[in-house]
Amino acid sequence: MTPITEVEGRRIALSNLEKVLYPATGTTKGELLHYCATVSGPLLAQLDDRPVSFLRFPDGPAGQRFFTKNPPPGTPSWVTTASVPRSEDPGARQVVVSDLATLMWAANLVVEFHTPQWRAAAPARADRLVLDLDPGEPASVVECCVVARWLRDRLRADGLHAYAKTSGAKGLHLLSPLEPTPSEQVSAYAKTLAREAEAALAGLVTHKMAKALRPGRVFVDFSQNAAAKTTATPYTVRAKDRPTVSAPVSWAEVEACADPADLTFLIGDIGPRLERDGDLLAPLADPGLAGRLP
Repeated sequence: MTPITEVEGRRIALSNLEKVLYPATGTTKGELLHYCATVSGPLLAQLDDRPVSFLRFPDGPAGQRFFTKNPPPGTPSWVTTASVPRSEDPGARQVVVSDLATLMWAANLVVEFHTPQWRAAAPARADRLVLDLDPGEPASVVECCVVARWLRDRLRADGLHAYAKTSGAKGLHLLSPLEPTPSEQVSAYAKTLAREAEAALAGLVTHKMAKALRPGRVFVDFSQNAAAKTTATPYTVRAKDRPTVSAPVSWAEVEACADPADLTFLIGDIGPRLERDGDLLAPLADPGLAGRLP
C-alpha cells in the first residue's frame, strides 16, 4: 500500500520508498526524498518563481529517461503552474516548485530539476547569467577550474559577481546575478566572454560545440542563456551512476582543486556542507549584488 504523507496540509502519495535507484551506492528512492527534504530551504530558493523542466528517471539512471516541460499527468490541482512563452504552444504552462509540498510531490516522480535564467514573473528577462564549463576528455573539472578563475576575473572587470557550482556531472557552472535583462542581450554578452576565454586560454578553451574541437579542452557553453534553454538547478540530484549533486562550491575550493574527486559531491555530503558553509549561492538573490551588463 502506498503511504500517504501530509506535507504543509497537502496529502502526497510517496511510492516505492525502498526501491534502489542507484545500484552503485545502494541509494533508495526514500533516501532521495530525504535528501530533498533536508536541502529544501536552499533548493526551494533556487526553484521559486522559475518554471521547472523535469528529467525523469523513475527506474534509476540506467533505466528510461525522459525530459518534460509540461506538467506531468496526474499533477495535483494545488500545484502552481505558470504561463511560459513558447512559439509552438502559446498556451503552454509549466510547474513552479514554490513550496515544500510541491517539492516532495515532484521528488516522488524521481527527477532532475532544470530551470531557466529568468523568473515566471518576467519571462525572457534573465536575472542571472550562466556559463557551463564542460570538459572534453582527457580534460576534467581540474581544467574547468582554471577556466572558471579566468572567467571570474573577467566578469569582475565588468563589475559582475561570479559564483560557482559543480554540474553534478563532469564540469562546472558559473552564475552571475543580474538586473533583469533581455535574454538575447545576456546570450550575446556570454558568447563574447566565451570567445575571449578561447583567445586568452588558447588550446584550453573552445566556445564551439563541435565535438571534433573538444578533446582536451573546456567547452564554454554560453547557449543556456537563451530564453528557451535551462540549466541543472543548484542542489538538484543528477541521473548519473551515483547520486551526485549540482553543488555550490567556494572559490577557495575551485582554486585548490587538483583532482576531480575534490569537486564530486553525493547527496550525503550536502547537509554537512550547508551546516559548515551555509548556502554559497544565497548572494544570487541579493538585489544589491545584481549587476548590469556593460
